[in-house]
Amino acid sequence: MAIELSKLRPASGSRRRYKRVGRGNASGKGTTAGRGTKGQRARQGGRKGLRQLGQKWATQATPKLAGAASIHPKAATVTLSALNEFATGKTIDFTSLVEAGFASRAAGAAKIVDGGKLTKKILIHGLKVSVGARKKIEALGGTIS
Repeated sequence: MAIELSKLRPASGSRRRYKRVGRGNASGKGTTAGRGTKGQRARQGGRKGLRQLGQKWATQATPKLAGAASIHPKAATVTLSALNEFATGKTIDFTSLVEAGFASRAAGAAKIVDGGKLTKKILIHGLKVSVGARKKIEALGGTIS
């Protein structure tokens, strides 16, 4: 039996019929059609886009809206225990952290923080280091430049 395009139908129950508003009280969405009473939003074509923000342009108003991201991304944080994956005596910089998967290139910077136990002597170059992490790195003979 061949499938014919004219016979194809969506599965039963997979499509829901939309609510036709403003068709009398029996539908449950009659009279005001779910728009409340009066006001600009009850009218046809009322309140479109960001025009309601008054004199502010949309670009100026964007940080006030929910979910606006900062233009200054946070530096990626890497714990001392994560640095144990690198070889003893290896120089660790931002690119080596990105290659190892501890930071993303989009972060732009990274900071070594005190967390866990460091067991190897490592050399840190061009990264921010917290006070506690600095003590532990230098106690094992590592350097920070």
